[in-house]
Amino acid sequence: MPRRGLILQTRTHWLLLGLALLCSLILFLYLLECAPQTDGNASLPGIVGENYGKEYYQALLQEQEEHYQTRATSLKRQIAQLKQELQEMSEKMRSLQERKNVGANGIGYQGNKEQAPSDLLEFLHSQIDKAEVSIGAKLPSEYGVIPFESFTLMKVFQLEMGLTRHPEEKPVRKDKRDELVEVIEAGLEVINNPDEDDEQEDEDGPLGEKLVFNENDFIEGYYRTERDKGTLYELFFKKADLTEYRHVTLFRPFGPLMKVKSEMIDITRSIINIIVPLAERTEAFAQFMQNFRDVCIHQDKRIHLTVVYFGKEGLSKVKSILESVTSESNFHNYTLVSLNEEFNRGRGLNVGARAWDKGEVLMFFCDVDIYFSAEFLNSCRLNAEPGSQKGFWLLARFWLWNDLSVSIRFSDHW
Repeated sequence: MPRRGLILQTRTHWLLLGLALLCSLILFLYLLECAPQTDGNASLPGIVGENYGKEYYQALLQEQEEHYQTRATSLKRQIAQLKQELQEMSEKMRSLQERKNVGANGIGYQGNKEQAPSDLLEFLHSQIDKAEVSIGAKLPSEYGVIPFESFTLMKVFQLEMGLTRHPEEKPVRKDKRDELVEVIEAGLEVINNPDEDDEQEDEDGPLGEKLVFNENDFIEGYYRTERDKGTLYELFFKKADLTEYRHVTLFRPFGPLMKVKSEMIDITRSIINIIVPLAERTEAFAQFMQNFRDVCIHQDKRIHLTVVYFGKEGLSKVKSILESVTSESNFHNYTLVSLNEEFNRGRGLNVGARAWDKGEVLMFFCDVDIYFSAEFLNSCRLNAEPGSQKGFWLLARFWLWNDLSVSIRFSDHW
């Protein structure tokens, strides 16, 4: 029995091997039958098996040549049409540029003022006259304020972001970047080519040449849009070796940019009274005074500090911190007001403001958590108008201790 099983198993293996060889042979024959012809005399395009003479291929070449000539003629016609449209568009752009360059305030385009339609100029002036930049605005509350956005050459800071997102827009949208670049160039045109009514004096450079500002002298700017009037731009420029700032106000009344005013600002004698209401938070106050020493005492040196302290607990610590700063930095421009009352921020600011009796001063209502820089203090001075009756806006950008950037506005309407 074992032998019979071995013989049967051997036959089965040989049978499978034979079937495999047979399948391989059939597959090989099939591939030979389906392989493409390699005959070097294969016919050219056309019906298989037919032979074509020289005349056929000449006719085929002529047909292709006529096709390409027709295509070339069509392309030439399209090019000529595009050139004509381009010329018409260039004429329209030139006309729009000429209309844009007109305006009573010119922004340096004096030659086209007389060519401007009188009704257009009257409308543009009426928009400026009705805007808040000219007549101010009485607001029922702070919720009626139209917020400014601040910008530099590389960044735009948006107030509407609040604390939910970082207000710095990056990257800046191309349309917004192009708009702000145009505004800065217009501001430079105003400064470098002043009108007779500009509130600025011609200055000479160190070698006696005319002082020329460029985009690197741009410090910061602010803008906001009144929906039914237009967009207001406030621009500030400064040369590194000069103490004065150049301030240019432009307005776009849904039309060409127009100059509102150009002036020179000297802030070297402007003192800021920083008023801080406080209760108990002595550690935060010590951190605040460290920044105050580095920025206000060592860099700015035109600051008065008023601290309104509520309660008795921690008062001695606050006095000790102030005395330490006085002895280390020889700083005596501070006032400490003590109130034995429960903390009230509004009352603290009111008492701090009334404690000043040395004449006109710019007041900055500040919390103990605020961190600010010397540039911020200059922004305060640049955006305040002492004694203004129409109301002024102070836009300041500063940083909290947790590195969130915030923008705020103050108005004398409130």
